[in-house]
Amino acid sequence: MTDYRVKPGSKVKLGKMDPDDTGAFDPKKDGKAKAQARTDALHETLSVLQERLYANGSHALLVVLQGMDTAGKDGTIKHVMSGVNPLGCRVSVFKAPSHKELSHDFLWRIHAEVPPKGYIGLFNRSHYEDVLITRVHGMVSDKVATQRFRHINDFERLLHENGTTIVKCFLHISKDEQRKRLEARIQDPEKRWKFNPNDIAERKLWDRYVTAYEDAISATSTDEAPWYIVPSNYKWSRNVIVAETILAALEAMKLRLPPGPPGVDFKKLKID
Repeated sequence: MTDYRVKPGSKVKLGKMDPDDTGAFDPKKDGKAKAQARTDALHETLSVLQERLYANGSHALLVVLQGMDTAGKDGTIKHVMSGVNPLGCRVSVFKAPSHKELSHDFLWRIHAEVPPKGYIGLFNRSHYEDVLITRVHGMVSDKVATQRFRHINDFERLLHENGTTIVKCFLHISKDEQRKRLEARIQDPEKRWKFNPNDIAERKLWDRYVTAYEDAISATSTDEAPWYIVPSNYKWSRNVIVAETILAALEAMKLRLPPGPPGVDFKKLKID
């Protein structure tokens, strides 16, 4: 698989990264079918490793999904995690903070949603909203955003040192692809419920969001919590890349199933 990981200390330029990239899967041939077959095969392995994670109870996995509107955060969760036991997963969606949440530091509400050991946690949007939308709309200064980058790095290092593996995926789509997806929502009665008129207003700030994402990803892709730029114009390619990335993170934990209760001889044990 192509390495989509952002090296710590590197300067991200999204304009130089192709959102149409599909790696080894050629969309002009049978790339879509092969990618979907690969994703299906990964589901089986993910299911096995998730059971080990849950049974072991010593580590957790946090998957952060960020991207422009229509980038496919919901779809990624649906398709990539479809073969995983929902009892071992937690999905958190972060909307505008409540009055109570605003009375605390910006990471307060995030920490409460971090997956406990044994679980996979998926953040649909995340603490990064507080250095993205807030910065784009002038709610925080560049100075405050830079301070928050440091707070985020410290926070993610804390999680890492306490047994949580962190994978952060930026779902990278083009502005033209976003237009097509917004139009599809408008035209299809089955998708209109997803349409938010505010998405059109936010689209006008595309360039500002690109800059905010580039700065945030560049400042916070670390060895403990790396970012991955996932080309997402092709949904089927996006799914296999994210699945591969999650699988690699679980495999790196080298988890084994715990032994049975001590003192039990399973070879001689009989159930009447």
